Amino acid sequence: MTKYELAVVVSAKIEDEERAAVVDKVKALIERFGGTITNVDDWGKKKLAYEIQKMSEAFYYFIQFDAETSAPAEIESRIRIMDNVLRYLCVKQDED
Repeated sequence: MTKYELAVVVSAKIEDEERAAVVDKVKALIERFGGTITNVDDWGKKKLAYEIQKMSEAFYYFIQFDAETSAPAEIESRIRIMDNVLRYLCVKQDED
């Protein structure tokens, strides 16, 4: 298993329940492709460096997980088409 971190930027224009549902959906995707979530870091609402879809603020979530090397590509392909996810990035973490 390899350690990964997935950063997800979620729209600030949606309600709290909808935002929680988006994050839960992302977590479910990770588990569906054999990943084990180790930590979820909610950074809350932050100002964006530049406007995305006419929004200047969004909610940031960082999800650490362990998974096989094929999982991130599958997860990213599903996140790419999700509504209310403005940006995402999955990176491999260094083994300490």
